[in-house]
Amino acid sequence: MTQTKIIIDCDTGIDDALAILYALRAPNVHIEGITTVFGNTPVEQAADNTLRLLALANPGYEIPVALGATRALVREPGTFAPHVHGENGIGNAELAPSPQKPVGESAADFIVRKANEQPGEIVLVTLGRLTNVAHALDKDPELTRKLKKVVVMGGNVLVPGNITPVAEANIWGDPEAADQVFTSGLPVTMVGLDVTLKTRITEEHLKYLNRFGREENKAMIAFMEQSLTYYFNFYRDVNYYLGSAPMHDPLALMVALQPDLVTYRRMKVRVECQSPLTLGMVVADLRPQPTVGSEIEVAIDVDPERAVGAFLSVFM
Repeated sequence: MTQTKIIIDCDTGIDDALAILYALRAPNVHIEGITTVFGNTPVEQAADNTLRLLALANPGYEIPVALGATRALVREPGTFAPHVHGENGIGNAELAPSPQKPVGESAADFIVRKANEQPGEIVLVTLGRLTNVAHALDKDPELTRKLKKVVVMGGNVLVPGNITPVAEANIWGDPEAADQVFTSGLPVTMVGLDVTLKTRITEEHLKYLNRFGREENKAMIAFMEQSLTYYFNFYRDVNYYLGSAPMHDPLALMVALQPDLVTYRRMKVRVECQSPLTLGMVVADLRPQPTVGSEIEVAIDVDPERAVGAFLSVFM
């Protein structure tokens, strides 16, 4: 089968880590590189977490890691999310340091270069703020024709937000960047809270992995168990989930590789960038004849049992 070539753009927290580990074990995938952005953690911590995960997984080939934006396009730097992802971004799980260092190239330059070297072949999967992608578009507006697809974990249309009543954290964290990306003409698929909240990993799933996981994946499974304990506690306090947490970033990564895990609706959207009350809201024109916004593909439903099964299967 033909390999899918992907770049992962992330702010490596707990669910980003799960998505990266999935990509490293999924069949017929070649990770061209991983770029990091501020969000769950500072960009440097995200890069360090990523390098440690690569060392843990030992993918068999070198995957370059490039640092990206340290702040939003126009907004003042905000706070990070230790209450969600722990002090180190990965649930305070301890991973050995990696001898590998980040490349000297910026995330935006890396994305542009790879897209120009392999036009029409790269799937860009974004798991954090869209700031790096916005910078890449500024550097090369023709990027819209050079990336095969951009799968965005972020946003919400038919369900409430998770950082404000109407906004999801990745879009809220840099709404100007999100609006630029959504209206750029890039082939965007938005995988947001409409589907990720339905797709949860549980303590029972971890027990299953411990029992049936392949020997070479045991260290990764132990990491997942340790980091997810922190995540489970957060979601128990905030969403009343008992022993489970949404697979936000892993689902977006899986959709990039298996699009039929979710069902879609094409929608015209814009991102609200002015109102304090609705900042970061993905405003979809759901009227019979929509006129406001630019058209993207929005995931609106998911087969959660199949999605979770697909995730677990690569470790067994």
